[in-house]
Amino acid sequence: MIYGYIRVSSDKQTVENQRFEIKAFCEANKIAIGGWIEETISGTKSYSKRELGNLLSKISKDDMIICTELSRLGRNLFMIMEILNICMSKECKVWTIKDNYRLGDDIQSKVLAFAFGLSAEIERNLISQRTKEALARIKSEGKHIGRIQGCRNKKLNNNCVNNHEYITQLYNSGVSIPCIAKEINVAKGTLYRYMAYTGLRLPQLTQTNKWERGIY
Repeated sequence: MIYGYIRVSSDKQTVENQRFEIKAFCEANKIAIGGWIEETISGTKSYSKRELGNLLSKISKDDMIICTELSRLGRNLFMIMEILNICMSKECKVWTIKDNYRLGDDIQSKVLAFAFGLSAEIERNLISQRTKEALARIKSEGKHIGRIQGCRNKKLNNNCVNNHEYITQLYNSGVSIPCIAKEINVAKGTLYRYMAYTGLRLPQLTQTNKWERGIY
């Protein structure tokens, strides 16, 4: 049986581009797809936790998996090699369109699998290194990277800051954190983070008093 395998890493990506490429390839080569496997999941996830794992468990001799490129199977060299090794051991073929890779029983297929997987991993490492260097440069220039600590959302910036004295007064009066959060219209977790950030430390309480104050 011939399977078309499609994987995108986020909901923002579409499977239609990959489906179109596979269909066009199959029409040009007079190949009929017998089943489609589509999933939205990161390629860094173990193949055993993906639909691909289910496919690998049921493939048999002379089956074929067609995908647009090797990176659809996995995002690192060892995972790709492991997947290809499973296919080779089951005498299942793997064809990719962009890479023009054909997995068979010959040594050339094995060498190509290693070369493609290795080049893909090197490229990802280079991208990661360039990103780290850019962040280090920005940080050295004194620019802030990421979200300001304690500023998880607008409510944390506005409601909690503007009501700091009110929060302190209510809490010292014995009002529970959930009640205070409801009073100033923020989530309980947001209030906890704000209190921790501003140093409004919670006193040591007994378990009974914790429940009374809503601290779980």
